[in-house]
This record gives sequence, structure tokens and C-alpha cells, in this order.
Amino acid sequence: MGRYNHGGNQNLLFGSVGSYLRRCLFRILSIGPIPDHFAFIMDGNRRYAKKLKLEEGAGHNAGFLSLISLLQYCIELEVKYMTVYAFSIDNFKRNPNQVERLMDLLLEKINWFLKEESIVNQYGVRVYFIGNLKLLSDSVRDAAEKVMNATASNSRLVLSICLAYTSRDEIVHAVEESSMDKSDEKMLQENPEIKLVDVEKNMYMAIAPDPEIMIRSSGETRLSNFLLWQSSNCLLYSPAELWPEIGLWHLVWAVLNFQQNHSYLEKKKQL
Repeated sequence: MGRYNHGGNQNLLFGSVGSYLRRCLFRILSIGPIPDHFAFIMDGNRRYAKKLKLEEGAGHNAGFLSLISLLQYCIELEVKYMTVYAFSIDNFKRNPNQVERLMDLLLEKINWFLKEESIVNQYGVRVYFIGNLKLLSDSVRDAAEKVMNATASNSRLVLSICLAYTSRDEIVHAVEESSMDKSDEKMLQENPEIKLVDVEKNMYMAIAPDPEIMIRSSGETRLSNFLLWQSSNCLLYSPAELWPEIGLWHLVWAVLNFQQNHSYLEKKKQL
């Protein structure tokens, strides 16, 4: 029994030292500009499971742990917004049994956010689920709405989880909503044109500023229909590692790259 406790204390010590060193690293990084908004394309969960010969679903479970770790790091870095691509509308075209298993897994992870011990509740993270949510099953949609309502007063970081999302669908939705806004007779007479500002305010992602860094795991360099409207001045980083392998040093490298290019990016925004 004593030996077991000694090992536990060692783990606590190393965990504590690691946390302290990470905070020191982040203080050094914070001397320079820190991005307000990170976006992530979480690619490679299934390939990770195949690579390690794990059972189906294990890759997505490992990917969820990576998401939580990166959320923790973003909180410590005082990043204000984090957006992740969790499930594309195109994913509904996969094998129905696979889609059903993914929905069950999503439901489990969404419900975890409601637990008192979850990182969302510990640190005051506000959660949004972004996309064409009517395409989701009733149980997943209801759980997502519960999480959004439960975290509505949180303000430390805004976590946007894109479900049943594609950028093309978002743009079409924004144009349709803008048209509906203009359909009012008085509005039509005063200002009949649909302008850029009208479309942008009706975007799903109107809740957050444009991302400054987008990280896509597994070495892919495609945006895959994700935040096409919002990524015109966004740095792209595509590490070769699969999503469950993405961690602290990938985030640090991305911040350093952002700081190196910050002046150039600021000039581009002003054009």
C-alpha cells in the first residue's frame, strides 16, 4: 500500500512541476502578442486507432483528450476564442452505422461538459455548438442546447464546436437570413440592398472574431469547407502528427510563428 501511495505522490509531484514549467513558458510567450482565436481541424482520429491497432472509437476518445488538453493550454495562455471542426455535414454520407456510433460518442462527450468537474465548469468556458443543428439527432441537439444554456454566463473563453457544419452551408444560411431580414416592407424601402455587413452578422460564426491561426493535424493542407469566409488572413499550420498526437509543443510553435508574422498580418488586415 505504501509503495502505491509513493508512486501516486510522485505522479502528483511531476504533474505539479510540469504545470509550473508550462506556466513559466507561457509567461515568456506572453511577452509577445498572443492570438485571440485558435481554430482546429481535428483530423486523423480513425487513422490513429488503426496505427495503434486500437478498437473502433478509441481514436476519437484519444482525440477528445487532446481537445481538452489544448483547451487547458488556451485558457492558460489567455486565448479568448477556440473553434474546433468536430463533424462536417459531408460526414453524414458515411456508412450509417458509423455515423450512428459517432453520434453516440458525440452525445457522451457533450454530456460530459455538463458535469461539475469538467474543464468547462472549472474554468468558466462558454460553449457554442455551431452549424446546421437541425440535421443532428434530437438527443444530440437537446444535449447541445443544455450545454449552451448551462454555460451562457461563462466568459473566460468561448469554445465553438462546429457540428453538422460546412462553410458553404454557413454562407447560404447567412444570405437566406439576410434576405429574410430585408423582406420586411419598411426595411426594403429604406435599405433594399443586402450588404457585406448584413451577411456577416448572420454567419454562424458571428459570435467570434476571425481566427488568427488554424491548425490542421495529419499533414493535410486542405481547409475541407471549414471557415472559408473567416480565414482570409489566418495563418495555417499543418503538422504531420494525427489529431490525438497534437499537444503543447504544436501550440507553442504556432504561437511563435504567429508572433514572427504578426506585423505582416496586422498590415494585411488594414488593407
